[in-house]
Amino acid sequence: MAAQRSLMANAYDRARDVLQRFFPYAYGFSTKHNYAKDYGWPEHLGFDDFYRMYCRSGLAAAAVDKTIAKTWQTIPALWESEKPAESAAEEAIRRHFAKRNIWRAFMDADRRSMVGEYAGAIILLRDGRKLDEPVDRVARGIENVAGIIPAWQGQLTVAEWDDDELSETYGEPLWFQFDEQAVGDPLNAKKSHVRVHRDRMLIWSDDGTLNCRSALEPGYNDVSDAEKIKGAGGEGFWKSARGAPIIEAPQGVTPDDLRRGMNAASVDDVKDKLNDKVEQFQAGFDNALMLGGFSAKPMTITLPQPKEFWEPCVQSFAASMSIPFKILVGNITGERASTEDKVEWAETCMSRRENRVLPILNEFIDRLVEWGVLEKRDWTVGWASLLEASPDDKLARAEKMSKINKEQGSEPVFLPDEIREEAGYAPADEVEGFDEFLAEREERKRQTAEDGQTEIVPDDEVEP
Repeated sequence: MAAQRSLMANAYDRARDVLQRFFPYAYGFSTKHNYAKDYGWPEHLGFDDFYRMYCRSGLAAAAVDKTIAKTWQTIPALWESEKPAESAAEEAIRRHFAKRNIWRAFMDADRRSMVGEYAGAIILLRDGRKLDEPVDRVARGIENVAGIIPAWQGQLTVAEWDDDELSETYGEPLWFQFDEQAVGDPLNAKKSHVRVHRDRMLIWSDDGTLNCRSALEPGYNDVSDAEKIKGAGGEGFWKSARGAPIIEAPQGVTPDDLRRGMNAASVDDVKDKLNDKVEQFQAGFDNALMLGGFSAKPMTITLPQPKEFWEPCVQSFAASMSIPFKILVGNITGERASTEDKVEWAETCMSRRENRVLPILNEFIDRLVEWGVLEKRDWTVGWASLLEASPDDKLARAEKMSKINKEQGSEPVFLPDEIREEAGYAPADEVEGFDEFLAEREERKRQTAEDGQTEIVPDDEVEP
């Protein structure tokens, strides 16, 4: 059987080589080189590879966590219309979502969907039914949403598909199997399978299906190369400080002499005993190496500057994640991210929020309305824009508008309320006591003009 498998494997390799010559574009970038094999990259990637990289690589973790942190920089809210009405229903939703960590659970599902090809968000309802049963009607009230359980891709498998060709959901999952212990330490964990109906599951991915890919996949090779350079540099410095010595035997000493002198069973046993002594020597900087007649010379390692090799890998990975390089690595290069980088990063995360996150949240709200948890309204997920200027930027723009008005003289370009709005303040007619303040100021000016004195305005009477 082993010989037959070997013959079949050789035949497959020969056939593949022939097909590569005739159909090169179907077999990667090059027909001459196998890049994955030559450069030590895995040819096939799965969830375990992405999860391990996220857990062990600072670059991968930073790319995912910074994207999520920026996308969810502020907590959204659920409004009854396009503008907040501060109604009792909105207040109840805000309090309940904060109490049950609903938004935080959705944020965690979003994070997990970046690591895997998709993630899940299990909806817990107080409807008196089990997780594997479909949802019919739920009593009115947001308190009947008990919570959200974010799930890794590795915790979810499709238990049954919809094979009814007449069904609107033909070809989609009917039930999922959720194994909470499947990710983390699956070898030592107990299996705890729970069957979940699709009504109670939100699939978190680019298009809401399982046929997506991990955000870490395009840059996986770049992170691998960066980790190799960093790891080789660390190991190289250690070896330079406490390297393995080169051991030379006295002239005329044969391998058999060594074997007899060290009371070893074979020449290989001699090597093992020497390695044991060297290992004990390398275990601490204060250890001595005694070889009895042998000479030991240090092995010198000259390391190149790794920055020139490491940075291109990180830059390529940052490009694959659409993150500006200086935002990904922070201030490690001695330069802060430019204003252009920050604006571009905010625009990228706003696009991600609009095209990936909000459609899933809107689907969640639609289900709550369909089940009767919420009344039928024009529910809107309100979310502060990431492109909104900072308070300092607003004041700087208002100052520029004021200067332009002064330069124009008697015909100002901007109205006072426009300048106030740009600075982040309400219009003057909406400020309580503003009219009285203006009237008092005008009266002081009039009296000052009549008396020929310089007006002194108390410190506590400044324009609101």
